[in-house]
Amino acid sequence: MSLLPYSLARPFLFGLDPETAHELTMQSLARLQGTPLAWAYTNGMVQDPVEIAGLRFPNRVGLAAGLDKNARCIDGLGAIGFGFVEVGTVTPKPQPGNPKPRMFRLPRAGALINRLGFNNDGLDAFIANVKRSSFRAKGRILGLNIGKNAATPIENATSDYLTCLDGVYPHADYVTVNISSPNTANLRSLQSDEALDGLLGAIAARREELARLHGRRVPVFVKIAPDLDEAQVRLIAATLKRHGMDGVVATNTTISREAVKGMPHAEEAGGLSGAPVLAASNRVISQLRAALGPDFPIIGVGGIMSAEDAVSKIRAGADLVQVYTGLIYRGPDLVSQSARAIRELARERQAARPS
Repeated sequence: MSLLPYSLARPFLFGLDPETAHELTMQSLARLQGTPLAWAYTNGMVQDPVEIAGLRFPNRVGLAAGLDKNARCIDGLGAIGFGFVEVGTVTPKPQPGNPKPRMFRLPRAGALINRLGFNNDGLDAFIANVKRSSFRAKGRILGLNIGKNAATPIENATSDYLTCLDGVYPHADYVTVNISSPNTANLRSLQSDEALDGLLGAIAARREELARLHGRRVPVFVKIAPDLDEAQVRLIAATLKRHGMDGVVATNTTISREAVKGMPHAEEAGGLSGAPVLAASNRVISQLRAALGPDFPIIGVGGIMSAEDAVSKIRAGADLVQVYTGLIYRGPDLVSQSARAIRELARERQAARPS
């Protein structure tokens, strides 16, 4: 349990513009991480080790990409009790993202809308921050999430992904290829049959070159959207397996507004995250599990606002889970609560197996 209850900080943070609150939180974490003052927010980590994609995760609850786009706060975020942390999305060149305001709270729905647009300081700054972190040296798992610059034409997207893969590969426990943000024009078109086949084929070939160069094979995951029908999910699943991808992250934010109709900010452009995404995300996870079989790694993300929500993703077929919006609404205790609930589910399943 952290020394500073989130219930005291949340009213202040929610009184600020969402992006201002985000930046203030990240700046504070960056300053405090690695100092004695980090004890104010440090949580003990729930031990529930599991091996997925050849990696040993201390527990099954991770941080989703998007919160720490520049990898500034890996150690500070890790101290909250995550078994793994994913940072980014990083692009080859720095870019400011979309015009402000670009982040909106929908408290009644336990949701956020963002159209940040991969705002980040670029690959060089990102790698420098990753190298300063001590997170991996402590046996924790670090995922690095890669994307394309907004100015890069979609037909040249593969070049951006390969540039990022080259840069992050030596410093990652796994790499996530983000093709599902709704906030970069045409990015989701990379989930279509021909485009996905070409992109993943190029990534798979480059990964083999990098594995030989660095003497280790880094797992590659692909992050997909919740706004897919079953046929699209099956097609993506087949393409992931064909190109030897190591896992899938399901899912990103949604462009649907069905669950928030009539609420303030509901019609803002961007991706909707939080509680309204839970059902759609779990549906995609279930469809992926059916298409991929029992052993293909799935990271479930989207709508985890409670320990019960985290467990629902494991029941749907996920091996690991990630949180983001739930952390903003519920605070760091959500991490340990979710990890304990998932550990208890694993024990129940183990006890129910025939001896």
